[in-house]
Amino acid sequence: MKKYLPAIGVLVMSCVTTAHAQSSVTLYGIVDTGIAYIHNVNGASSLWRQQTSNLSGSEWGLKGREDLGGGLAAIFQLENGFDVATGEAAQSSRLFGRQSFVGLASDVAGTFTLGRQYDPISDLLQPITADAFSGWFATPGDVDNYDSDARFNNSVKWTSPGWGGFQGALMYSFGGVAGATGSGATYSAALLWTAGNLSLAGGYLHIDNGNAVLGDRGTSSADTLFNTPVNAAYASARSIGIARLAAQYTIERLTAGVGYSYSLYAPDASSSFTVSEKYHNGSVFLSYQFTPAFQIVGGYNYTRTTGDSAATYHQANLGIDYSLSKRTDVYASAGYQHASGENGSGVAEASIGSFGYSAGKSTQEYALVGVRHRF
Repeated sequence: MKKYLPAIGVLVMSCVTTAHAQSSVTLYGIVDTGIAYIHNVNGASSLWRQQTSNLSGSEWGLKGREDLGGGLAAIFQLENGFDVATGEAAQSSRLFGRQSFVGLASDVAGTFTLGRQYDPISDLLQPITADAFSGWFATPGDVDNYDSDARFNNSVKWTSPGWGGFQGALMYSFGGVAGATGSGATYSAALLWTAGNLSLAGGYLHIDNGNAVLGDRGTSSADTLFNTPVNAAYASARSIGIARLAAQYTIERLTAGVGYSYSLYAPDASSSFTVSEKYHNGSVFLSYQFTPAFQIVGGYNYTRTTGDSAATYHQANLGIDYSLSKRTDVYASAGYQHASGENGSGVAEASIGSFGYSAGKSTQEYALVGVRHRF
């Protein structure tokens, strides 16, 4: 990060200066870290560590908006992720690895943006799942991008305005391989409907994993989803298709939600496997707001794989959050997962949520306490 500091300083000062002359530029961020204990990591019995980005990704960013008149505005957002414990940049040490885009927003036509972005499923489905609380509740290994392990480079996205409770989004990310237009490309669509206390959403995401003949397998506009043994045996997949559904209902202080995803890892002649691997995931969660400052949330994930291999994962999670102020809260979380069957390269290993720790065994337990501050 040291080499970026001078440029960041100039950028921030420039933005603050121009904010007075134009519309608005905002500096914002989240600092989230805690102490974690994990039982079973890579075959070892236990691990203690300081862990960042637990309830929210630790980040700082700049976002701006210029009113162009007639309900049209120019917008941009630059967002850096970092590890509080070490100060290192996250997302493969990118300067603005979480998001970096520019575009136009219209009250009538919606928002059109270009850059590195989240997909429409992350935009419209995630807020009505337990992922709004923490990646603890994600699918084992995040094989369906439940917690946005993958963001998307070279993407063009359109998000509609609200239409009678409906909102939709479309995205296409260019692969950038000469002579192979579709190699590494990504496309996605999602739709959200909200009526009072009820929200329903669905979406589809297709990731091309690179043409092995005209390009390179594994070279894609999408970040990798192959971070744990849950799906590592399928890193040579030709493509990944993910369909997701989610529903949420709120009754006063109680919020309940359900979700389902179907993920298809498809092979071709250049893949190391020949039969498509399929991941079915069902999840439920309950959240109760005891007071405006105190919340508790619990969830359960069931994941089953079919096709090339057969494995089953049971995962239960519990989280408590207490706000000390509008900007600062403290929290505690715990999770348990049991894996059985075969994951494509051997005996299935547990790996809770999207944190990426492989147990090396069939079970894994995880607990942490932490603090989060927003600015």
